[in-house]
Amino acid sequence: MASSSPDHAGASSVADRLQGVGRRIAQACRAAGRAPDGVVLTAVTKTRPPEAIDAILAAGQRVFGENRVQEAQARWADRRLAIPDLELRLIGPLQTNKARDAVALFDVIETLDRPRLAEALAAAAAKLGERPRVLIQVNTGAEPQKAGVLPADADALIARARSLDLNLEGLMCIPPADQAPDAHFALLGQIARRNDLRALSMGMSGDYETAIRFGATHVRVGSALFGERNTPQTPSMD
Repeated sequence: MASSSPDHAGASSVADRLQGVGRRIAQACRAAGRAPDGVVLTAVTKTRPPEAIDAILAAGQRVFGENRVQEAQARWADRRLAIPDLELRLIGPLQTNKARDAVALFDVIETLDRPRLAEALAAAAAKLGERPRVLIQVNTGAEPQKAGVLPADADALIARARSLDLNLEGLMCIPPADQAPDAHFALLGQIARRNDLRALSMGMSGDYETAIRFGATHVRVGSALFGERNTPQTPSMD
């Protein structure tokens, strides 16, 4: 579904891609015996040019994922004023000193991964009078270069987030690029079920249909909507 020149794709191309991904999500849901409206598509817009974002907005997409707070502020401040029903989700690692800015900007923070960050988010939320939804990122592959709490420590972090009265919704993961994602999606689902968490943000452009089979409620898609980037980003979030 990806084109080799995404940053020059026209509005009709982006709209066609959006429709195509929507159809595949619906097909994957039907195959899994699930309702299509039970899966939310998050369009990953990091590094994408303004015309691509405006094109997908015009096509009706309203849920977006960003990796960095400062870049998201520049990209979305004016658009949020113009389009009040936007939902912004932080899907990149978050430094504690950016917690206040993240709470002020994002509707959902998917990358809580340590107690100190939980405390910073709780303090920022109380100070600003905001209550963003929060997901805990689990490093299911125990990859040292990747953010996320280790699976063995996930229950304790979930308990800590709840003790701080964070609006904890669920879990997020990014499986290792060199492994089949099935076991990682299954593990995330197991952790969620034993902690009574409903939201599962898992699955990207190459594996979102598999993620849906394992219970994903949110899938993060970038290249399948906009095409491959000219400059690779690591680690990939879409």
